[in-house]
Amino acid sequence: MSTVVRKSAIDQLLSAKPSLVTVGADVLADALDAQGVAPTRVDWRPPVVGCERALATIAAAPAVQPANREALRRMLAVRPQVVDIIPAHEAMPALTESTFFHAGPPLTWERASGPMRGALIGAMIYEGLADTPERAERLADSGGISLQPCHHHCAVGPMAGVISRSMPVFVVRDRDGDGVAYATLNEGLGKVLRYGAFAPEVIERLRWMQSVLGPVLGQALRRTGPVDLLALIANALQMGDEGHNRHRAGTSMFLRAIGASLIEGADGSAASAVADRAAVFRFIDGNDYFVLNLVMAAAKLMVSAAADVPGSSVVVTMARNGTDFGIRMAGTGERWFTAPAPVIDGLYLGSYGAKDANPDIGDSAITETIGLGGFAMAASPAIVGVVGGTAASAIERTLAMYEITLSEHPLFQAPILESRGLPFGIDATRVVRTGVRPQINTGIAGRVAGTGMVGAGLVEAPMMCFADAVKALAENL
Repeated sequence: MSTVVRKSAIDQLLSAKPSLVTVGADVLADALDAQGVAPTRVDWRPPVVGCERALATIAAAPAVQPANREALRRMLAVRPQVVDIIPAHEAMPALTESTFFHAGPPLTWERASGPMRGALIGAMIYEGLADTPERAERLADSGGISLQPCHHHCAVGPMAGVISRSMPVFVVRDRDGDGVAYATLNEGLGKVLRYGAFAPEVIERLRWMQSVLGPVLGQALRRTGPVDLLALIANALQMGDEGHNRHRAGTSMFLRAIGASLIEGADGSAASAVADRAAVFRFIDGNDYFVLNLVMAAAKLMVSAAADVPGSSVVVTMARNGTDFGIRMAGTGERWFTAPAPVIDGLYLGSYGAKDANPDIGDSAITETIGLGGFAMAASPAIVGVVGGTAASAIERTLAMYEITLSEHPLFQAPILESRGLPFGIDATRVVRTGVRPQINTGIAGRVAGTGMVGAGLVEAPMMCFADAVKALAENL
């Protein structure tokens, strides 16, 4: 009769080849590497100090996971389409002669940064409230204007994001619902209002956009019928756009979609009408960023569908006004959680440098809330030539964002990741628990009013916003 000898668990452990895992700091892993041992590295950080109890409360609450699923369902159900262009005051009646909307969380003139002041000065001149920058400043100093966030009126604006009553705006509607969002028309790059410039040529361009671009393009859109923005964004991602700072493919597809109607015009008889349509075509064709504002409006429409889901930790707004960075969360409604706007790590134009840069500004981080921009850099290796980094680091940034999101977008895919869906649905609790902050790629405005664009780069959302949001959600629960 043979005897079966069984090794104890400790014997098996000692006789087998060890597998080593290091967690957190790289000191131990580096030491093992130096000895010829290759450990498995796990990137881990402790939760933000002071949020432990809030995280435990949220984790134990039975309503949170169903609420998050509902928020994601609502966002993914939206089918944004651009249907028209109309004057801003017709879309948003709150835009009186002395009211101006702006990017980011609530702001006062006294706290406004240089580019925000520059954009407001330009808008006051454009609207005829002042005929010089000095008089515009005096009007603002005296309390003669009212400021409100674009986000409070279903609208978004890039950089300073200023919207005044006469500006033409895109109307973006949900094909399958009653949601609506608005965005201004993109001016192009360089010295433009959204970057805080207000020179005469800036005002002249805005007036041409009001009198020619808006009416001609609106007419073409009405003849074409709704343009499916979800399909446009998904296709653009396959062609190298990332949806925030690269829009060559998206702009080309939009121009293709409305091209026939633009050529046909209303009656085709007047020579001036032909010249106007040609000018509109050339303007869009020469402005690779033209579709940015449409992507932003589509993103705003999608996240707005989940803007009030009790118990949800899904982030539905990230926005900056040049002074503050703010977020809003589905489970805390219209409440803003803010921190000082961070400084951008970027590439600069010409002789400009970090000393010329304003802190982060703009509503365009709304694109990151739906998995685009800094979350989609793996889909756009060419973007690193604009914002810095390498193609490999672009992939790493996208992979890191899966750590703080709840899902993957079924239509927004990265070819280089085997067409994996992009990270979608930022979870504030995951941000706080992992220490991984949302990545945003963005333009850089000059800190002095009137300067315009000085560069582009990368920035991380401030952790303080997410920590405060998580605490507030725990209190609600």
